[in-house]
Amino acid sequence: MGLVQRRAFIAASAATVIVPNLADGQTPTAHNMAWGTLSHAGRDAAYNNSAAVSDSVQIVDRWVAASATFRSQRPKYLDLAYGPGERNKWDLFPAENPTAPCLVFIHGGYWQSRNREHFSCFAEGVLARGWSAALPGYTLAPAATLTQIVGEVRSALDWLAAQGSAHGIAGPVIISGWSAGGHLTALLLDHPSVRAGLAISGIFELGPIRDTYLNERLKLTDEEIATLSPLRLPGVSKPLAITYGTAELTALVRNSRVYHAHRAQSHQPGSLIPIPNANHYTGMEELRSPNGILTRSAVRLIEDLS
Repeated sequence: MGLVQRRAFIAASAATVIVPNLADGQTPTAHNMAWGTLSHAGRDAAYNNSAAVSDSVQIVDRWVAASATFRSQRPKYLDLAYGPGERNKWDLFPAENPTAPCLVFIHGGYWQSRNREHFSCFAEGVLARGWSAALPGYTLAPAATLTQIVGEVRSALDWLAAQGSAHGIAGPVIISGWSAGGHLTALLLDHPSVRAGLAISGIFELGPIRDTYLNERLKLTDEEIATLSPLRLPGVSKPLAITYGTAELTALVRNSRVYHAHRAQSHQPGSLIPIPNANHYTGMEELRSPNGILTRSAVRLIEDLS
């Protein structure tokens, strides 16, 4: 039995348990309602982080401005190509010590918006701790399928493993990402160069996504839902800290909680870290600060490995 068939078999046997539990209560107003009873608008709202946070545009605009300033101060290793695509590029921010840990941060945007340049400012926290940081880009949907996106980020990690030391990055890699990047973090934890992961506000079950506006560009297939939903796959026995804001949409909160429980059932290591009163956007400040909850969580992952 090939890899795809094995994963599909696991998905089929698990879906009847996992998917209904996750979909139930996707919005605060429908906490006890089955996903199937929600209108299309209700399903859209369950995953629409921008609409749920009134000042989300202003928050992201501040990230973009801060990241532009940050990049202008560290221009040496920007836009390094790892593949043929326009977005197949790395931004590297090496520490003074090449063997220092490196945080690889994968940007979010539901696999169809934003780019790595907008998130450079979130390297500040770990850099202040003496770490390196690296941010890969990837082709967005609909120009790329989710399968292709996962493959591109895997290729990016291959490139970093082979070429990072030539750019001052030779230490252990902690992979991290926000939202869609949290999903990619969980899937790519198995990469040989990755020692541990920090998944921030991730999506770990893709089934409900197909019922929302997000699928207009993603066009998820049955096979992708089965083989690219971390909740439907055997976990990787590497440490994975899973974190979310307690003021996030219920769907995001449940994704993190249920995925942590899924891993815990198989005795896979990693903490569940709620960020008190944080929404989908404000929680990210905990990665930007050297003493933020997320930065400290990354540091703890390395400490636990030693």
